[in-house]
Amino acid sequence: MSVHPAEPASGPGPQEEVIAFLGDPRTHGGQPVERIDTHAALVFLAGDRALKLKRAVRYPYLDYSTVGKRRAACLAELAINRRTAPALYRGVVAIRRGADGGLRLDEEDGGAAGDVSVDAIDWLVSMARFPDEALFDRMAERDGLTPALMRRLAERIAAFHRDAVPRPDGGGEVALRAVADGNLEDLRAAPDLFPADAVARLAECTGQALDRLAPLLEARRRNGFVRHGHGDLHLRNIVLLDGEPTLFDAIEFDEALAVADVFYDLAFLLMDLDHRGLRPLGNAVLNRYLEETADYGGLAALPLFLSLRAAVRAKVSAAALRLGGKAEELAGEARRYLDQALAALDPAPARLVAVGGLSGTGKTRLATGIAPDLGPSPGAVVLRSDVLRKRLCGVADTDRLPADGYAPAMTERVYAELYRRAALVLGTGQAVVVDAVSARPDERRRIEAVAAEAGVRFDGIWMEAPLSERVERVTNRRNDASDATADVVERQESYDLGTIDWTRLDSGRVAADVLDDARASLA
Repeated sequence: MSVHPAEPASGPGPQEEVIAFLGDPRTHGGQPVERIDTHAALVFLAGDRALKLKRAVRYPYLDYSTVGKRRAACLAELAINRRTAPALYRGVVAIRRGADGGLRLDEEDGGAAGDVSVDAIDWLVSMARFPDEALFDRMAERDGLTPALMRRLAERIAAFHRDAVPRPDGGGEVALRAVADGNLEDLRAAPDLFPADAVARLAECTGQALDRLAPLLEARRRNGFVRHGHGDLHLRNIVLLDGEPTLFDAIEFDEALAVADVFYDLAFLLMDLDHRGLRPLGNAVLNRYLEETADYGGLAALPLFLSLRAAVRAKVSAAALRLGGKAEELAGEARRYLDQALAALDPAPARLVAVGGLSGTGKTRLATGIAPDLGPSPGAVVLRSDVLRKRLCGVADTDRLPADGYAPAMTERVYAELYRRAALVLGTGQAVVVDAVSARPDERRRIEAVAAEAGVRFDGIWMEAPLSERVERVTNRRNDASDATADVVERQESYDLGTIDWTRLDSGRVAADVLDDARASLA
């Protein structure tokens, strides 16, 4: 797919009159009007409503050149986005000419079934207005995104992907090669912006990745992992509504761009976060998504997906530059995206880190702290025994298990599954952090064996803290997957831990200092 400056729609078209009409406060009951322009639409904000007008333009990948095509696009946008944001998308509105010759908004039958477009001048998508500050890209700029919020976002995305319609007729190797070819075509068309040797290197590495991953991509297509997703899932298309992360503005103009591997859909968000220097948040999203879906097989293709998404943004930035955007800013942005696309295809090697220690020693805080630094973007997969135990028992993370949930047989099952998943993830090329007590010597030996069998580096970290501090920590926990209590912590004092030859860290200190020491030991 190539991106070029917009071509005007054929014929004179009525949009100048429509734009003036929508920009007039009298159209909106005298309320002030704000206007937002994009390459494909104009949005008019007045009161509690946003009206979105499709531009009468034609791109190689998008055609809004006639009133009928704009109506169809409005209807498609409404249907597609009501999957994730029903309260945001109110309806489709017609613009018609009144008896006095002036324009009017016709909201009674706008978007109704049947041919009602004969006398319509144009069509609009009507949306509920929200504050700009609620957009996730704005929140990112003011450091307003938190790990907890991003984990909730991952849960919403996982649920959306689970409910999306499987489409084995699309996606897969052929579709991704088309994306790659379109990217490279546009990058080569701007040699003054993108160095030829860098584009050639990207072409070579992308081709090699596609050849290597073709069987996996096709297997995932056949097995239901290609679905009608969002297609444009970056921070600017996520908003916080009523305290919930909400996906909106999904691609409606070309179904082929939205029908893709679910991990390719997710990769846009992960790439965007990494590009903004927010890899820890991307790591939080990835790990919660995996806890919700257990789709570890998609990890093998993640470097390719991240590269393709970054290359798409590189060419889009170049297109914006040709359309008269801020030259210096957009040129630098475009080159950074190209650098990111190349870096994704040269990932850091997989490795395995085990974080052990008795309850209350801060294992989970350390595991999530070191994970973004390890392996390919956006960092290591964290396998936490407490979360896995709850999933194996079929309960929510924060539901308390009865005593039989911690019976020796159940604990053995949990650890066996930890080792299996660790081996599976390492096999995809991604790094792993295992977060589990690992109190028994044989448990520590078995996790070390997983790394040895995978042929990757292993590091073990053993967390220690005074009994009084561990008791205080578990007592103060809220909304956590761990069921450990003060009684459990005190009973653990009698454990025979055997010889511990992992790196020992005193976690009874400032958490930042503990994290720095752990990073130093892993360098």
